[in-house]
Amino acid sequence: MSLSTLEPYESYQQEYQSAVEDIKKCLVSGVGNNLHSLYLYGSVARRTARPHHSDLNLIIVTQDGVGDNWSTVFNTIKWRFQKEFPFITEVNLKKALVNEVASLDSLFSWGFMLKHLGVCIHGEDLSECFGEYVPSWEIAKFWNMDVEEWLSLYRNRIAKAENKEELVRAQTTIAKKLLRASYTLVMHKDKQWFDDPIQCGENFLRYYPDKNVDIERLGILLSGRLIAKRSVVGILDSYGTWLVKQYKKTEFKIG
Repeated sequence: MSLSTLEPYESYQQEYQSAVEDIKKCLVSGVGNNLHSLYLYGSVARRTARPHHSDLNLIIVTQDGVGDNWSTVFNTIKWRFQKEFPFITEVNLKKALVNEVASLDSLFSWGFMLKHLGVCIHGEDLSECFGEYVPSWEIAKFWNMDVEEWLSLYRNRIAKAENKEELVRAQTTIAKKLLRASYTLVMHKDKQWFDDPIQCGENFLRYYPDKNVDIERLGILLSGRLIAKRSVVGILDSYGTWLVKQYKKTEFKIG
């Protein structure tokens, strides 16, 4: 079964519609003729964003490498959005060259992202260069085989967090990663794709019901509640270690 795609023409949530239009104008003006296309991804693209919880995520595809003014463009956009759209937690901009995106080497990276995780909001839609995708271990391991590195990185960030905001931000980010990685572990069996972390956890439990407590704990981390550092690290060390081992076992079996 082919994976579903996001609806490109459906209106975004009321709070985010003007923000999407505003950032598109800023980037079209700031990048100029070098701009090939723009793509929105994440919860805003899925129309599930929550004010004061969700980021605004975009991919900027250019004809050639961006010049020295890129930092100025990015910093200006970030400053404007902090002032005009304070309910957006962060603006994330990814850059890519058109010849890198429209390439066979990008089948499971940019190709999958543009086809199934994003929507084109300006320019020529490069997702049309790619055919339909089906749930597979190749997709799962490309997107989440790095879970061991994420665990190490965020375990360190959580340990070094100096305030509530840093700690909550780190724990919610790693919770998202672990919930999504949990589902992609079984995606080749389940024959679906979910990007929403809660859906990922729920569908993963159909195959590993004994991990219910771990998934509940990740849901608590994802909620934004402040949890003691030692408790967060305990979850990463126990469930995270188990998940890494399962990925290695599955890779050994399937390859």
